[in-house]
Amino acid sequence: MYNRLRILYRLQIIDDQLDELEELRGDLPNAVKELEEKISSFKEDISSKEKEQKDSLKKRNSNELDIEKLKENQKKFKSQLYQVRNNKEYDALTKEIDHTEEQIKKLEDENNHLADLSKSLTLQIEDIKPHLADLKKELKEKEADLKEIIKANEKEEAKLQKERKKIESEVKKGDLSAYMRIRKAKKGKAVVTIKRSACSGCHNIVPSQRQLEIRQNNKLYYCEYCGRILVSTEISEIAAN
Repeated sequence: MYNRLRILYRLQIIDDQLDELEELRGDLPNAVKELEEKISSFKEDISSKEKEQKDSLKKRNSNELDIEKLKENQKKFKSQLYQVRNNKEYDALTKEIDHTEEQIKKLEDENNHLADLSKSLTLQIEDIKPHLADLKKELKEKEADLKEIIKANEKEEAKLQKERKKIESEVKKGDLSAYMRIRKAKKGKAVVTIKRSACSGCHNIVPSQRQLEIRQNNKLYYCEYCGRILVSTEISEIAAN
C-alpha cells in the first residue's frame, strides 16, 4: 500500500507539471480552435451562396430556353390567325396566344428576381471576404505564438509524458480510474496532503483520528468534504524526490 500511495502522488506531481506547461499556452489553443471554426463557417457560407448563384444561373438559362420556345409557339399561333375559318378557331388561338404571353411574363419576372438575387449574393460574398481575410490573418498569428510556446517546452513536455506513461502503467486499474475521475471533477488536483490539520485541496479540517490513520500509509483515504485522495507528508516527500 505504501508504494501504491507513493506512485499515485508521483503521478499527481507529473500531472501538475504538465498542467503548468499547458497553462503557459493560456487561451491560445481555444482561441485557435474558435478562429478555425469561424473561418470554416464563413467558407461554408460563401460556398453556399456561390452554389445558390450557380443554381440561379442554371435556372435562368433554362427559363431563357423555355421563353424562346414559347415565343416560337406564339409566333406560330399568330400566323395561324390569318387562316382561321370561324370564330371558334379564332378564340382558341387567341386563348393560346394569351396563355403563352402569361407564361413568358412569368418566366421573365422569375429571371429578373433571380438576377437580383444573384447580385445580392455577390454583394454578400464580397462583404464576407474581408472578414474572412482578417480571421485568417489572426489565426496565422495565434498559431505562430502557440507554436513558439510549444516548441520552447516540447523537450520538457516529452520527458514528462514519457515519465507519466511509465508511472501510469504501475498504477492499479481501480486507483487510476478513481484518480482520473477526481482529477476531472477537481480541476486537476486528485491527490493532496494534509497541511495544518486540513485537506490542502479544500482546506477543510481533517479529524485528528483520521490524520493518524493517514500517517500509517496502509490504506487509501478520501477527504470527506471534497473527495480527493489524502496522503501523508511522508508519502509526498518521498514521491517528490
